[in-house]
Amino acid sequence: MAKDVPYPGQGRGNTVVINYLFLSLLALIYIFPFLLQIANSFKTDAEATSSGLKLWSDNWTTAAYTTLFNNSDYPLWFGNSVIVTLFVTVFRVFFVSLAGYSLARLKFKGRAFVFAAVVAVMAVPGVVLMIPKFLVLNELGIYDTYPAMIVPLMVDAAAIFIMKNFFESIPTAVEEAARIDGAGTFRIFWSVVLPIAQPALITIIIMSFQGSWNELTHFIIATQDPDLTTLTKGVAGLTGGGLGQGNQYPLKLAAALLMTIPVAIVFFIFQRRIMGTAAGAVKE
Repeated sequence: MAKDVPYPGQGRGNTVVINYLFLSLLALIYIFPFLLQIANSFKTDAEATSSGLKLWSDNWTTAAYTTLFNNSDYPLWFGNSVIVTLFVTVFRVFFVSLAGYSLARLKFKGRAFVFAAVVAVMAVPGVVLMIPKFLVLNELGIYDTYPAMIVPLMVDAAAIFIMKNFFESIPTAVEEAARIDGAGTFRIFWSVVLPIAQPALITIIIMSFQGSWNELTHFIIATQDPDLTTLTKGVAGLTGGGLGQGNQYPLKLAAALLMTIPVAIVFFIFQRRIMGTAAGAVKE
């Protein structure tokens, strides 16, 4: 009798199925805590405490969200976070792009030293700079103001490093053609190079938005006025029992869930374009 001969690609197809099953299981493991967060935010305090690992409830309630908006300053915290995050993101993208392009293309004395200093800053733990930041803000007279929350976050060493490396990957022929047409340095940067660097810019936008939205330590040392409290400080206060007795698990989880939504939206909008290739660039 003739033996069965496996058709081409049969083994590969089985491997693909196994890989997808493994990845699905891995994704479920990562997603499960978020599902628990959503489910428990709609439970009563007693039920969330006794049955925290259940994804269903016999008594769904929005009491945690009602308490959050009616008995706390959550809307104020949300507004402050939006203001700070938008300003930080816009200015950081602009300034780190300028710095990255300068280090990648402009020839000036001390350029290597400046880049080495940028890399060195990346190695400094943020907690080490807390007291110096406070002293500088206080000396400048901007402590406990919006500028104190925004200005120190407008430049980031890691973002400069990313932009410099991306600009160096862009062929110089693009800039030379624009320079022949009479464009100046800033015009070349703004109208020619920056559009090509869109993938890197999107990466910086996501990093800046997420970083400033989730920032906590800087806001702790920059302000003490309750009217300038951001979501991170406010939610941190809730975890310490700021709105009453008991575990208050639904309240805390609801606050954290609402805080996560803007970052998730920004990431899902730009995820497909993050750090892609320099489309449209002229190859040398």
